[in-house]
Amino acid sequence: MSEISAVNASLLGIQKGLSGMRKNASDIAKAGTQESGLSAEQLTRSIVGLKEDELQVKASAKVLKTVNETLGSLIDDKA
Repeated sequence: MSEISAVNASLLGIQKGLSGMRKNASDIAKAGTQESGLSAEQLTRSIVGLKEDELQVKASAKVLKTVNETLGSLIDDKA
């Protein structure tokens, strides 16, 4: 996998995680209202999903950081 592909994959992972976080956070926020209709099981899934999305963003950010460090060391070696 090239560095550019790794950057793209990590950015896509961050975007996907953030999108999931928005959806799950919205579902959790709606759970306190009367019109939500969320069951306890659905609320639990949203809470677990929120944690999964957080881990997705953190993992993708670590990949991006590693690619950045690798590219930085390659550039330093060439200079």
